[in-house]
Order: sequence, then structure tokens, then C-alpha cells
Amino acid sequence: MQAPACTNAPACTFPFATMQSHGVRIARSHAYDWVALLLLIAMECVLNAIEPFHRFVGEGMIADLRYPMKSNTVPVWAVPIVAVIAPMLIFMAIYIWRRNAYDLHHATIGILFSVLITGVLTDAIKNAVGRPRPNFFWRCFPDGIAVYDNITTAVICHGDASVIKEGHKSFPSGHSSWSFAGLGFLSWYLAGKITVFDRRGHVAKLCVVILPLLVAAVIAISRVDDYWHHWQDVFAGGILGMVVASVCYLQFFPPPSDDKGILYFFWTLGASGVFYIRTEDFQFTEGVHVKALFGA
Repeated sequence: MQAPACTNAPACTFPFATMQSHGVRIARSHAYDWVALLLLIAMECVLNAIEPFHRFVGEGMIADLRYPMKSNTVPVWAVPIVAVIAPMLIFMAIYIWRRNAYDLHHATIGILFSVLITGVLTDAIKNAVGRPRPNFFWRCFPDGIAVYDNITTAVICHGDASVIKEGHKSFPSGHSSWSFAGLGFLSWYLAGKITVFDRRGHVAKLCVVILPLLVAAVIAISRVDDYWHHWQDVFAGGILGMVVASVCYLQFFPPPSDDKGILYFFWTLGASGVFYIRTEDFQFTEGVHVKALFGA
């Protein structure tokens, strides 16, 4: 990235920002963010332990909930690997290439915020809505013998309590929201790194950005194929995950359409004597570190 001439500033240097030289400083400046992540993890654990709302399911409704019980095409444990760990490996590879600790830190904390905020919102909505899954009949009546209340015609389940509990968590899809939260963030990140919106017409760049979204879509669609979710659950989960991913990405990085990056913007203002900020306030995206600009 071509930088503007450093006029009216005492010092401007461009060393690589490695984890060894800047890691402690970065972590310290974002200590509150890491504490917030721990709180989100605690909230996620509490929400998973809470019993969801048991929405009324009557005899006349059960016909639409008799889809077969199938195993997950994409296991629950595989979602964090695909949506979080795999993108982090890409972040690490780019760090090894560019030696930019700020970029690695912001990408890592950004995707963690994306998936954890999405997870908390997803599970909170699941518990509040309590929508039955398409295979609820077999969760409620594993032997196939249906029992209903004589007055209200409500189902009287005699299946395993934990299986029934999961049966009331259809909306929205967690697989879908988590996948789009993690892989959607990765798409934003790649769009910025390879300057997909540079208006040069490189379709190959666009394909690279779309690929993570395609993987997320396949994971989401598998939930409908497995009869674990209605299509509305998957659609809502995907929208939720993508919105949170977009907000979290833009919290730490400039829009991909900004080909110079936010560092260029701040430095231009600082060099002209109009605006000064501390070094730790920069959003580093291009492997460049600028010493603090002091004075008027």
C-alpha cells in the first residue's frame, strides 16, 4: 500500500507488527473485549441448560411433524471446526505471510464475537419460541403410539426428556446461524484481503469470496434434508448469522470497497494536522504500523 508523505509528524516508521513485538500490547488494549467473550460463553452455557418453552402441539398438528428421525449429515461438533477453526487457520496463514499481529488479533476476536453473539441470540430465540421440529412426533412417541389429552388434545409425550427438549428448539437453526456467522465473516475478510471490489473485473476473486458462503448454505440446507428444521428456521438462521457477521467485521475492519483501508484515512488526516489518534486506536489491515502522532 502506497502511503502518503509523512509531513508535520515527528516520526513515522513501518516495521512488521509481530505477535512477539506487539502481542501483549494488543491483548492488553482489548482486555475488555476478551472479558466480554467469556461472558458470552457463560451466557451460551446457561441458555443451553434452560428448558425451552413447550409450545402447544395438538392432535391436529402432529401430522405435519411426523418426518422420520435421521442422524445429522453435519454433526454438531463439525460446525465449530468448519465455521471457526478453519477460518482461523486461514487468518494464521495470512499472518505468517504478512506478519501483521493487529490483523490476526482483529480477525480472531472478530469471528469469535460473530459466532458467540449469534449463538446467544439463536439459543435465546430458540428457548423463547419453542417451535417443534419436523420430527417431533418420533421424539414425543418413540414407539409410534400417540397419546393425547382427552380435553385439549395436546400431546402427552413419553419419550426421553432430553430428546423432547431438543424437539422444541427448531427456530431458528443453530447450524445455519453459526455457519453463516463464521463463514460469512470469513467471506468479508477475504473480500477485503484480495480487494474483490477493486472494479477490475476479476471473477476469480468473487468466486473465492462466495465459496465460504456456499459451504454455509450447504450446511444449512442439510438441516432441512435431515428433517431437523423447517425451511423458515434455516432461512432465519442464515440471515441472523450473516447480519451479525457483517456487523462484527465492520467493527474491526474497513469495508472491503475501501481499497486503501482505514489506516490510510486516519494517517492522511493526521499528516495534514487535522486529526490525531493514538497508535492503539488504529485498525491495522495492511501490515503497516505507524508511530503515534503527537503535537498540533
